Amino acid sequence: MSSDTKKPLPYQRILLKLSGEALMGEGKYGIHPPTLMGIAEEVIELAQAGVEVALVIGGGNIFRGVAGATEGMDRASADYMGMLATCINSMAMQDALEKKGLHTRVLSAIKMEQIAEPYIRRRAVRHLEKGRVVIFAAGTGNPYFTTDTAASLRAMEINAQVILKATKVDGVYSADPKKDPTARRYRSLTYMDVLKQNLNVMDSTAISLCMDNKLPIIVFDLTQRGNIRRAVLGDGDIGTLVGGSETVWA
Repeated sequence: MSSDTKKPLPYQRILLKLSGEALMGEGKYGIHPPTLMGIAEEVIELAQAGVEVALVIGGGNIFRGVAGATEGMDRASADYMGMLATCINSMAMQDALEKKGLHTRVLSAIKMEQIAEPYIRRRAVRHLEKGRVVIFAAGTGNPYFTTDTAASLRAMEINAQVILKATKVDGVYSADPKKDPTARRYRSLTYMDVLKQNLNVMDSTAISLCMDNKLPIIVFDLTQRGNIRRAVLGDGDIGTLVGGSETVWA
């Protein structure tokens, strides 16, 4: 890691957005401990390289608000349950990181003092400055907003330089590469092209927030070990950059 610390880092402060499903491994629900620990080890490598890291984790592996709403549950109630699921995932990630010796803080948008600090922007920034990994839980604290939107909002509040959107594919494609063999990967995309083509990057609110504040998004494959580090440190052609000046095919 010494060679990385000697050269300027492309990004000094990042926000890593993980889906809840990323923690499942090959399972159908819940948290797969080896997968969780593998992600934690990659986050630790970033911190050791001098990168200030914040995380937002979804809750789809435990409860998905929209699915609950379609079964007759009130949407707001379902979304609040989803927020609590993100808190469970955040605590699991905190435990995995601290078992490896990295200091972390969970900041929740919903007050639950016994298990997490309340979200205060200045406190979050101070934790990052002290080298702690900050995990933002409970989304924005409001129903009808996704964790993608929460990631965009928190990234801007802490002055992150990029959002890393971890997925199970190696970037953004013109179509689902698993279903369409002619699908092509983009090397870079403009925000407007993402919105116009309704590409499955983040929801439209999150993309609009990033566009208004010129915050780039790197979409990459989490399942390939080392890709988080490579995306942050600029090693090779990783994923798709959303927020480029023009749309370019890979």
